[in-house]
Amino acid sequence: MKILVSSDSTCDLSPALLEQYQIRITPLSVQKGGESFRDGVDIDPADIFAHVAAGGELCSTAAVNVADYADFFAGCREYDGVIHVCLGSDFSSCYQNACIAAADFPNVRVIDSKNLSTGHGHIVLAAARGTEKIETPEQLDAFCEELRALTARVEASFVMEKLAYMVKGGRCSSVAALGANLLKLKPCIEVIDGKMQVVKKYRGSYEKCIADYVRERLAGRDDIVEDTLFITHTPVSDSAAETVRVAVRESGKQFAQIYDTDAGCTVSCHCGPGTLGVLFLRKETK
Repeated sequence: MKILVSSDSTCDLSPALLEQYQIRITPLSVQKGGESFRDGVDIDPADIFAHVAAGGELCSTAAVNVADYADFFAGCREYDGVIHVCLGSDFSSCYQNACIAAADFPNVRVIDSKNLSTGHGHIVLAAARGTEKIETPEQLDAFCEELRALTARVEASFVMEKLAYMVKGGRCSSVAALGANLLKLKPCIEVIDGKMQVVKKYRGSYEKCIADYVRERLAGRDDIVEDTLFITHTPVSDSAAETVRVAVRESGKQFAQIYDTDAGCTVSCHCGPGTLGVLFLRKETK
């Protein structure tokens, strides 16, 4: 079978990976200064940060609508099967809209990643790496069920350097942010059961916090699949990036592939600069 893997732009996979696996992207919309732009097409995170730094209001994102999904799927009729992996359904209506559009296209299967950024990207990459073994529609359906099961094994978390964007977006009070800044607290958010939760607050300098975070996420664990690790972030200093790489090496984990990727417009809009995470898969429990 001729299979295409596609994804919403929120998967944050690098252009090199998208090209390598011939993954097509449906861009979310980003609203900036009263105008609408296509994520990764005519706007990128640098545009967002420059706009806010210049005094502009926070940017926001909007789901791919049903009509745009339908147009995209209509352009994929040449494929025997299309696996489209969406941004988690608890974060956006992308999945719902894609399912509505896919009802008119028998070759399309829609997967709820139940995640965001490269947590979502892990499912996209697993889909792209597994298509060669698919020879029948029944195998396609079975493979999609495997991908849905895999979503429960993604561990996605991020540490945030500052809460300014969360305050501006109404997700954190200015009083709480002031307290966090005075105490040098850096919150860690994790995707659990498809929703973001604050799971810990690290204390100290940013580089100390991200080093502690990486060590706690990786060291001394035997439940991690040592295949693919994403280090995904909005802009950070070179020294911070090196701190993370050192912490990964010192964890003792031997990942086959480590990808350093830039967080896209969705994470950038809501979390701001200095947001960094290590994202990987856990082993299947027996």
